[in-house]
Amino acid sequence: MVDIHRLRVLRSVIGERSIGGAANALGYTPSAVSQHIAALQRETGLTLVERDGRGIVPTEAGTILAAESEGVFEELSRVDGLISELRDGRLGQLRMNYFASAGAAWIPPIVATISREFPGLRLDLRLIELVSAATASPDVEIYVEDTERPVPDPAGFVSRPLTSDPYHAVVPTDSAWTEYDSVTLRELSQVPWVDNDVARGPCRQALLSACTSVGFVPDFSIETQDYPTAIRFVAAGVGLTVVPQLALTDLPAGVVAIPIVDPTPTRAIRVRVRQSAHDLPPVRRVLELLDAAVLQPIS
Repeated sequence: MVDIHRLRVLRSVIGERSIGGAANALGYTPSAVSQHIAALQRETGLTLVERDGRGIVPTEAGTILAAESEGVFEELSRVDGLISELRDGRLGQLRMNYFASAGAAWIPPIVATISREFPGLRLDLRLIELVSAATASPDVEIYVEDTERPVPDPAGFVSRPLTSDPYHAVVPTDSAWTEYDSVTLRELSQVPWVDNDVARGPCRQALLSACTSVGFVPDFSIETQDYPTAIRFVAAGVGLTVVPQLALTDLPAGVVAIPIVDPTPTRAIRVRVRQSAHDLPPVRRVLELLDAAVLQPIS
């Protein structure tokens, strides 16, 4: 295993472009820095720096190793801060990731309550759809499970089911289906659909799998990027769209949502929590508020 301390010395040597400069920056003697670099090269079996006149230059291997290790030190810094917060029984920052329809229906009242009850807490809120690989991992994440290709929780996290979200057909108010309490999925195969999930993720796949189970593929005549836009197209008289119940908040005039049966497509919503933060008061409170939110009717 690579020694983290020696890796830090390598990054300093490459940044300062000299043994002496790294020694001054780290408060070491040049001899100690040289010994750390030599030991790291033995550990890795790589030549990481080379002499260049009176200085040194990194090899390609050294440059790559130093660059790729940046995320390690960012995470170590975050963990150091978390340790300090845990030691003091507090959490100074709470990172929450969530998908768009959860953000619209659940997150605003939860954030209002958390901000009121924990005024010193800084909230870092991110849409899962906009998170990149370089983004720091969250403390709490609300996500849609890919039931066809389940993925284990990342190391250091635990998850549990939050709710099952059934899909509804959103149709114009002049549709004959508005007179019924429900509509079968197979009946919806006869009309054009407005697509609403550009991400092509587990939400869309859950719906397509249900359609396949009754023998059809939806005829997507219009493609949009999100549920609200698709619903607006329906209100304008362009086909129908099928969305999860959680996306039925604040429906515009001109549309009606009808439950789908035989079968009812659903998506599985889960919450994932960092183990080290699970028992902290703000995190426990977020989980309590989430459990209460899923029981509230969509309006």
